Amino acid sequence: MTGTSNGTMNGTPRKERPAEPLLVAEDLVVEYPSKGWRKPPFRVLKGVSISIGAGETLGLVGESGSGKTTLGRAVLGLAPIASGTVRFDGKVISGLGAKERRALSSDIQVVFQDPYTSLNPAMTVNDILSEPLRVAGTPRAEAEKRVRDLLDHVRLPADAGERLPREFSGGQRQRIAIARALSRDPRVIVCDEPVSALDLSTQARVLDLFVEIQERTGVAYLFVTHDLSVVRHISHRVAVMRGGEIIETGDAATVTTAPQHPYTQRLLLAAPVPDPQRQAERRAERRRLAAALAADTSMEVPTNASMSGDRA
Repeated sequence: MTGTSNGTMNGTPRKERPAEPLLVAEDLVVEYPSKGWRKPPFRVLKGVSISIGAGETLGLVGESGSGKTTLGRAVLGLAPIASGTVRFDGKVISGLGAKERRALSSDIQVVFQDPYTSLNPAMTVNDILSEPLRVAGTPRAEAEKRVRDLLDHVRLPADAGERLPREFSGGQRQRIAIARALSRDPRVIVCDEPVSALDLSTQARVLDLFVEIQERTGVAYLFVTHDLSVVRHISHRVAVMRGGEIIETGDAATVTTAPQHPYTQRLLLAAPVPDPQRQAERRAERRRLAAALAADTSMEVPTNASMSGDRA
């Protein structure tokens, strides 16, 4: 990654964002039915609260099963909220009907983990990008111009519009997905592991693109990931999730370099480094920390596969 600390790009610190929240989730509880006769529902989120300011990136990090993707889906209206509220620009949006939610799509968009499955394989890129514009009533000529601008913004060639998604690499397909999310000038984008399926060099280029777009448009990101290096690269603030709860939150530089919660400390130590000697030292420190906290049997030691760039 080209960033080295909180919101740094090529050594230049990113500007702080306004404190006024644009998106607020308060005491969110999400439950799913359990299998079995009369079993209580399984509680995925246990009273989670977050806030994101305009033009800010909140990195949401945690192991698989921690509830971070469910939180993103709850913000998007795709997960059942048992209690709590989601507010956007001061208005409660949790519990909206399908029609009201569609109207909100111009302000809140999403970029999914797998760009290929999120793009219609039978549609050209022009059709994929113009569809949300045409549905919103944008005239054809204006939609075509907007598509050309979007392709330029995500640094794809002009003739990309005539091709199908299968003709592109993974990184290029993710750029198409980003362009689609940007098509109606949203104010918030939920990014659900958007670079986890990409190789490291492509990850860096796509992350740079996210930052460039944010600096140009002022869009806010809820950036869901399990990779601490990604969080450090792109986020202004970080929230750490474990077992459906947020256990630590704060400035990205602080949380990813000097975390206060023992669980976050172990997450940091679980991420591999390329230096064998440093890796051995980190592994020893992780074992020492785990032993010191062995009395707390509820805390599971994170594995390298679940919290690093290595895919389980």
